[in-house]
Amino acid sequence: MQSHEDSHGHNHGHTHVHKHVHSAEEKKAIVNRLSRAAGHLEAVKRMVENDVDCSEVLIQLAAVRSAINNTGKVVLKNHINHCIVEAIEEEDHQAIHQLSEAIDKFMK
Repeated sequence: MQSHEDSHGHNHGHTHVHKHVHSAEEKKAIVNRLSRAAGHLEAVKRMVENDVDCSEVLIQLAAVRSAINNTGKVVLKNHINHCIVEAIEEEDHQAIHQLSEAIDKFMK
C-alpha cells in the first residue's frame, strides 16, 4: 500500500493501492508546468517586494492561479485515463470514491 505524504513527510490520511505508474513523459510535463507556475509565483513575490502596483500583482496572481488550475486539470485527466480506467476494470470502488473526494477538494 502506498501512502501519500507531503514534502515534510507528514501523512495526511491518504492511503490506497496505486498500481499504475505514470510515464516519464507525463511526469515531466506536470513537473515542467509546476516549475513554471512556481517561477511565476516567485516573480509575483518580487513584484510585491518592489512595490509594483497592486492591480498588476492581482493580474499576475490570477495568471498563477490559472496555471495551477490547468495543471490540476492535466493531472485529473491523466488520472481518469489511466488509474480510473484500471480501477473500473478491477472493480476498485474505493479508487473511484477517492477520485470523487479529490475532485471536491480541488474544486473548492
